[in-house]
Amino acid sequence: MSFKLPKLPYSYKDFEPYIDRKTMDIHYNKHHATYTNNLNQAISNTNMINFSIKEILEKVHIESPVLRNNSGGFYNHNLFWKILIPHTQYTHPSVYLNDIFQKNFNSFDFFKKTFSKIAANHFGSGWTWLCVKEEKLTICSTANQDNPLMYGMGCEGIPILGLDVWEHAYYLQYQNRRLDYISAFWHIVNWIQVEENYKKTIKK
Repeated sequence: MSFKLPKLPYSYKDFEPYIDRKTMDIHYNKHHATYTNNLNQAISNTNMINFSIKEILEKVHIESPVLRNNSGGFYNHNLFWKILIPHTQYTHPSVYLNDIFQKNFNSFDFFKKTFSKIAANHFGSGWTWLCVKEEKLTICSTANQDNPLMYGMGCEGIPILGLDVWEHAYYLQYQNRRLDYISAFWHIVNWIQVEENYKKTIKK
């Protein structure tokens, strides 16, 4: 089995003015495509050729940087594209999801504030995550293309939302203004998908 770059259900321009067309094009066709190709090369002629991406993530170790970086890059971006939605279709969290945020963070606004602060303060390249652990929501960050499904990250749970804070995700438009990029992100989150991701975790 080989992994494939997912087809996007929108066009690159659909996120303007929050994320520009050129950034989306390069992010998907260059960065994500490279992780996908490198992952397939790394697992060729190994027993991992028949593993799912989650099975690979659970087995990758710090001493396997090529497999670790590319399996993470493949999975992380797959999740990222799914939780984005064109701003013309912008949705707010449902009453159900809002209640979940209320229970875990006292309010949806406080969740956004906390998540944004962690993303802004993350040093260097990486990701900030909203995860579910034992039916509770947690926020954490990982370096590079690491994610909470990998062992020993100090960031545990099943990710249901992730924000890419690598410079390639925003630098063409925002330069070093990561805070502006994070603020723009909230205009294009697909809360319906985030809710579906959450519900899948509590059914297990």
